Amino acid sequence: MMTRKQILIFTGGFLFLLPLFADGQNAGNVLPQNNVVLDTAKQTDLIDIAKSLFNIRPNKIREQKDKHLYFSILPVGGTVPGGSGRALITSTSAAIYLGPRKTTNMSTATFTPYWNFGNRFGLPIRTRIWLPDNTWLIQGDTRFLVYPQFTWGLGTARKEQERTLLNYNYIRFYQSMLKRIKPYFYAGLGYNLDYHFNIAPDDAAVNLEEYSGYKYGTGRSSFSSGISLNLLYDTRNNAINPLPGMYGNLVYRINPDVLGSNDSWSSLYLDVRKYISMNPARPNQQNTLALWSYFWTALSTKTPYLNLPSTGWDPYNRSARGIDQNRYRGRSLLYLESEYRRDITRNGLLGFVVFTNVSTVSGSGSLFTSWKPAAGTGLRIKFNKGSNTNIGIDYGASKGYSTLMFNLGEAF
Repeated sequence: MMTRKQILIFTGGFLFLLPLFADGQNAGNVLPQNNVVLDTAKQTDLIDIAKSLFNIRPNKIREQKDKHLYFSILPVGGTVPGGSGRALITSTSAAIYLGPRKTTNMSTATFTPYWNFGNRFGLPIRTRIWLPDNTWLIQGDTRFLVYPQFTWGLGTARKEQERTLLNYNYIRFYQSMLKRIKPYFYAGLGYNLDYHFNIAPDDAAVNLEEYSGYKYGTGRSSFSSGISLNLLYDTRNNAINPLPGMYGNLVYRINPDVLGSNDSWSSLYLDVRKYISMNPARPNQQNTLALWSYFWTALSTKTPYLNLPSTGWDPYNRSARGIDQNRYRGRSLLYLESEYRRDITRNGLLGFVVFTNVSTVSGSGSLFTSWKPAAGTGLRIKFNKGSNTNIGIDYGASKGYSTLMFNLGEAF
C-alpha cells in the first residue's frame, strides 16, 4: 500500500502541473486552440446511409447551429460482467450545445440500461452539462443496479476459479458543480452517496468477511454519504469522442459519519488523459494516440469493501478492457492504458482501434508487485457525425479471460 507521503507527492505534482498547462494556452480564448471544428459535410455516418437507402429527403428547416440536439441509440445483445450471461443493452446518448460553439463545450447525457432476462439489470444515467461560455460544469451520475458479480477478495493472489458470486443491490447518486477559475481549469464541490444492500454470497456457505479477510462493508448493507473536492483541467470539447487535447481530474472525497455513513472514510482519485494527433494537418481524419492513467486509493482503513478501488470501476466503467470487472481489488489501484485510433475510410464511416492496458492493486502487499496486462482491438462505425459519435465494437483479452464489448462513444 502506498504511504501518505507518496500520495501527497502524486497529488502535489498534479496540482503543480495544472496551472502550468493552463498558462501554456492562449488565455484569451475559452476553448483551446486545437479545438478544430470538423467539416461534417465531408464525412458519412449511418444516418446518411439510411437516408440514401430509404430515399429520405427531409424538408429544409430553420438552422439553429448552437442549439441542435444530436441523439443516438443502439440496442444490442451482449455480455455483462459477473457471470450473468447475455443481456439486452440499450445505449443512448444525447448531445447539445447550450451556448455558442466557439466558447461552449458540447453537453452530453448517456443512458445505458441493461437486463439479462433474469436477476440482473441496471439503470445508469450520466450527465455532463456545460453552461454558456463554459462558466460552469455540472456533472451527474445516478444508478440503480441489481447485481450478482464475481469477486476475488483483495489483491491478486487468488486464481480465476477461486472466485465467488456476490449478490447485492446498489444505488449511486453523485452530483458536482465546478466553477471556471481560469481557461480550462475548474474547481468545485460535489455530493456522493453509495448504498449497497442485500449483500450476500450466492453460496450460503461462504462468509464474505472471512473470504475477503476484510470486515468493513461485508455485512448485509453499506451506506456512505460524503462531499468531494473536485479539480478539473480539460481542453477537450467533446467527451464522446475527444479531439487532441488533455484532461486531468482530481477528486478528494470525505465520508463522515455525521452525514450518515456507517464508518468515516476518505479516498483520492486522480485521472490524467492525453490525446495526440498523429496527423494534425488533416483534422477530418482520425489518426490519434490516446493515453490514459489513473490512480485511486482509499485513505482510511474503514473504507467499505465494495467502495475499495477495483478494476473496471472507474466513473464510467470503461477501464480494464479485457479484464473481468472486479477481478482485482485493493486499497490502491494504478491503471495505465494506450490506444491508437485510425480511420479506415476517408469519409470517416469506418475506423479501427488497438489498445493495451495494465493494472496493479495493493491487497496485503505492495502496489507495484503484480502487474496485470490486457490488450485488444476494435471496429468503429460512425453513427452520428454531428456529435462525432461512433459505435464501438471491441474485443479484449487477458490471461484466462476475454470479452466482446459494445459502446456508443470512445472508451476514454
